Amino acid sequence: MPKSLQTDLLSAEATTQLAGGALPTEQLKAMYRQMVLIRRVEESLLAMAESGKIGGAMHTAIGHEANAVGAVAALRPDDYLTCTYRGHHHSLARGMDPGQAMAEVLGRATGFAKGKGGSMHFLKPELGLMGANGIVGAQVPQAAGMALASQMRKEGRVAITFFGEGAFYQGVMHETFNIAQQWLLPIIFYCENNRYSEMTPIERTSSVCELYEFVRGYGMYSLQIDGNDVEAVYQAVAEAAERARGGMGPTFIEGLTYRLKGHMAGDPETYRPAEEVEYQRQHEPLVVLANKLLSRGVPAADLEQIRGEVEAEVARAIAFAENSPWPDVAETYMDVFAE
Repeated sequence: MPKSLQTDLLSAEATTQLAGGALPTEQLKAMYRQMVLIRRVEESLLAMAESGKIGGAMHTAIGHEANAVGAVAALRPDDYLTCTYRGHHHSLARGMDPGQAMAEVLGRATGFAKGKGGSMHFLKPELGLMGANGIVGAQVPQAAGMALASQMRKEGRVAITFFGEGAFYQGVMHETFNIAQQWLLPIIFYCENNRYSEMTPIERTSSVCELYEFVRGYGMYSLQIDGNDVEAVYQAVAEAAERARGGMGPTFIEGLTYRLKGHMAGDPETYRPAEEVEYQRQHEPLVVLANKLLSRGVPAADLEQIRGEVEAEVARAIAFAENSPWPDVAETYMDVFAE
């Protein structure tokens, strides 16, 4: 087991303590429901992909849910969001209908992009979802462009862009870090550091494993948080958004998390021991939040009820998707050009 994974997920020395207070219990219960919904949708999609019902690549973010739910809750509905091809959780957290999402991945006409986008290209501009991207790091300068537009128009909108630690050494990332700080763009760079760039641990690819420290060379404010704690994510993003809207420029947030499933469907996961994954399950987002709610006096039966309601909702979403029609062949020639 790599040294960084032998201890607790986050070291006290590396964590920035945030000033924000605890969120209301009812809000945390709503967040728990969102996180359970995301988990069950992704588990269902993964099962369908591995059974052959879904073709192409399938990248899930099982274990990353708190990063998406906490961040989205801290933003305004009109803020911009871009993400990677591992973006189901961001989209569902932003409010995408699970049935429409699953229909899209199944290639059906009732999907958000009429079945043409699939798993790797989630988007819905009316929800502020400006597109997932299959090119590693490409969504980052796109978000900077949206932040620049907001700044020039004096809209007060913030852009947040999500990426993994594997994207960190793409040149376009650093070009964007530099210009965003130089121009004080209203953008939040959110790194979901799940310790593995596809199948390679960060210790083998990066000379600096505390990535939040690296960007300080650009003069940028940065912090590292427990990305499995939805309250910590909410507070960090809320403070970053406040700084951005106040003209103080970008913030880099490194949310330490862990991917509980493989890089993609069919990944044999021979690059990490099973006991490492089991160890990390003790501090995964649903466990952390459930324990927090129980400690506040929320009955275990309430959480069980939430899980039951979500199970029924996901079953309806699957039925909707599987019973939706395939696109007409003529759709091949539609949505190709924009006027």
